Amino acid sequence: MTVDGRARAKNHRLAEGERVRVAVEPASAGGAPDPAAAELAVVFEDEYLMVVDKPAGLVTHPAAGHTGPTLAELLAGRAAGGEHAERAGIVHRLDKDTSGLLVVARSDEAHRALQAMMRAREIRRDYLALVAGHPDAERGTIDAPLGRDRARRTVMSTRSDRTRRAITHFEVLERLPRTTLLAVRLETGRTHQIRAHLAAIGHPVCGDPQYRGARCGSRLGLERQFLHANQLMFKHPFTRELTQCESKPPVDLRVALHAARREPVSGGPDGG
Repeated sequence: MTVDGRARAKNHRLAEGERVRVAVEPASAGGAPDPAAAELAVVFEDEYLMVVDKPAGLVTHPAAGHTGPTLAELLAGRAAGGEHAERAGIVHRLDKDTSGLLVVARSDEAHRALQAMMRAREIRRDYLALVAGHPDAERGTIDAPLGRDRARRTVMSTRSDRTRRAITHFEVLERLPRTTLLAVRLETGRTHQIRAHLAAIGHPVCGDPQYRGARCGSRLGLERQFLHANQLMFKHPFTRELTQCESKPPVDLRVALHAARREPVSGGPDGG
């Protein structure tokens, strides 16, 4: 801000007739909207827990090297439980550029109960994934341990010195000219599990640059991986009622899927 062409302190008291000029910083052109600017969608909520629909671009909880808003911060005052105040209520996570459903605790008791259910694999988590090429089978299970890749420490793979068991189930929903829409279910919940497993069988998630899905995503106009947590189902830990939540893919994924259906058939061996 300047007053009569000169910079002034914030506490400057204006006099009659002074001319004020304020530089307004322009909004970034062409970028994706800030996911934190939109109201967070809560799909289910009671006194014990809530199920939220996380937008793409929003980190689940604070982590090293990250700046900016997180889901945990947006839920401050509504979520609770766990040993770490900065991630209160968070029971599991979604990658920053994965959208969809997360269950969140509202008390320490609920947090402990939901974590126990996660360990016992009593919470069913289903995803939609658009992948490059065409899997040979209509359905299958990928049972391959994952850990940090020996050469690329930012990605997870089976080429690791320290692995943990990881199991992913998939089923073909729709075979498209050069891609395939899959229903994916997690049995375990390792970092990047779906993305790493699908890349390991030669069918990376479209739009995922870390796991060789950039080319497919570029063709379809994707700015992030086509991975959406669309269903969450569990028996409520306190009421014992079956809790089932669903989330439709957001607009960017629906547009990409429409584009995938209209692609010309590839001459390559796998359609990718």
